[in-house]
Amino acid sequence: MALKHTQPDFAGQLVYVGIDVGKTNWRVCIMTDLLEHRTFAQPPTTEALVSYLHRSFPHATYRCVYEAGYSGFWIAEQLQHQGIDCLIVNPGDVPTTNRERAFKTDRIDARKLARALHDGAITDIHHPSHETQEDRSLMRTRLQLVKEQTRCKNRIKSFLAFYGIVLDESLIRTHWSQRYIAQLTALSLAKTSGTVAFQTLLGQLQSLRGALATVTKQIRALANEPRYRVRVDCLTSIPGIGVLSAMIFLTEIEDIHRFRSLDHLACYVGLVPGEHSSGDDQITTGITRRRNPHLRMVLVESAWITVKKDPALLLAFETLAKRMPKNQAIIRITRKLLNRMRYVLLHQEVYVPGVAA
Repeated sequence: MALKHTQPDFAGQLVYVGIDVGKTNWRVCIMTDLLEHRTFAQPPTTEALVSYLHRSFPHATYRCVYEAGYSGFWIAEQLQHQGIDCLIVNPGDVPTTNRERAFKTDRIDARKLARALHDGAITDIHHPSHETQEDRSLMRTRLQLVKEQTRCKNRIKSFLAFYGIVLDESLIRTHWSQRYIAQLTALSLAKTSGTVAFQTLLGQLQSLRGALATVTKQIRALANEPRYRVRVDCLTSIPGIGVLSAMIFLTEIEDIHRFRSLDHLACYVGLVPGEHSSGDDQITTGITRRRNPHLRMVLVESAWITVKKDPALLLAFETLAKRMPKNQAIIRITRKLLNRMRYVLLHQEVYVPGVAA
């Protein structure tokens, strides 16, 4: 008598999936409520994972997790589109044993993620909308171009210093003027090889300046779109905050209401002190290394401008600077500036000195 084959049914059961994302393959660990099923490598596609889960655990409820990184949010978006819950975790928040720190492999990382998901020890990070992700990419591209432009200028300065060439630097104030660029363009060295080397550096600078102008123009156009215009107007009413700073802030946080308090927002930006405490010993380690690097950099730069334009913050800065170094005082001023930004966004009104403290 032939045996009758029955299709397994995992309805009502949870399947936990930890994914260590790689460029050429994903290492996947699958756990059920009672045991670890298996850990294996698969092609780097959501289709391959979903096909395996449906084939091996039909009708189950699937929960996946992977670490935030270069892969962005598209994996979670595709899995959720196919009806599978997917979390993204900050790598620093995954519970890790000493052995897992000493022996780090993709297999161990995948098992660690699946175990933490099974134990409920995963905190999902915020998933911005796809529209916000693209707007954020525009802001970050501009920041990268500014850094590259600064490096290129430094290379040109080093080149000139190496050959003892001195130009009229009175034409340089906050940026390299067109007249100064014209001087550089007209410059030639004794031999063609030196001139070509210098003109190549100058060509890189001209290319970066053009790209930067294009991106900046697009950002200003984006700031005038309905979903940003009112919030940009509120933020730019604060002394020291310009359109570019406002747009970086808005695209990085997306929604101010997702932060339950100023402390929560300051922690996200990275404007809180680190601490190592044991028993009665409390050691403050200075400003935390955990931060949003783009936001903290822009806000600290804005704070230096704000103290020159806002009398209240200038007085606070001068008071702080009497008992601590200026670079520490400006961090405290940056937190005050952040409080003002949060206030105007929550109340959807322009900043009035002496009201938003």
